[in-house]
Amino acid sequence: MATLIISDLHLSPERPHIVQLFFKFLEEQAAQAEALYILGDFFEFWIGDDAGLSTDFQPVNDALKQLTAAGIPVYFMGGNRDFLVGQAWADYTGVKRLPEEYVIDLYGERVLLLHGDSLTTDDVEQQAFRNMVMNPDWQAMFLGKSIPERLEMAQQARMESQKHQSGMKEEIMDVNQNAVEDVMRKHGVSKMIHGHTHRPDMHDFLLDGDMAERIVLADWYEKGNVLRVRKDRFELNYFGGD
Repeated sequence: MATLIISDLHLSPERPHIVQLFFKFLEEQAAQAEALYILGDFFEFWIGDDAGLSTDFQPVNDALKQLTAAGIPVYFMGGNRDFLVGQAWADYTGVKRLPEEYVIDLYGERVLLLHGDSLTTDDVEQQAFRNMVMNPDWQAMFLGKSIPERLEMAQQARMESQKHQSGMKEEIMDVNQNAVEDVMRKHGVSKMIHGHTHRPDMHDFLLDGDMAERIVLADWYEKGNVLRVRKDRFELNYFGGD
């Protein structure tokens, strides 16, 4: 038995092969897991539960519902693409929602989970956008619009994001080490797991004189990726690639 952690699937009807890979992952891996954690950007976009529970995402919702009904605990943390996933979705799927920073006990070790977009503090434009959309007043305004209006705004935001990233230096879009250390001190941990940057790796560094580790999950654009955690063992595994 192992705890499985995934991130950045960016599920979308436009990428049906990744949706099918996720279904296969649930059947062959998650169904035998001790628990499954999803650390954001699970969906390419989410414009509200009223839309997401009645669109092409419904097979994904039903698959999660089947997994939790079988007794596998599933936890979800919103990312910068799907921060509007709400309680109606959680009630339907049986998935438990987590706050944007969450410490869990992994076989006796305290580990901080987060999506990772809050750590890219060198990207000033991205942080300004994040502060805007995480504001409850902005979210209320957005959810008060019609589904077609919200979809158009989401598509526009995706286009602007792609344009912004195309002209940005890679190091600016990566996490800021000071931000990493600050949030780890805040929670009193020496291990962190996140996604968002699409730069999978295991980084060891010194934090106030002691060894610390930051594990970065991969995206699912070409193949699947899962962090498989057992006692004293953290393994990044890939599957489904050609």
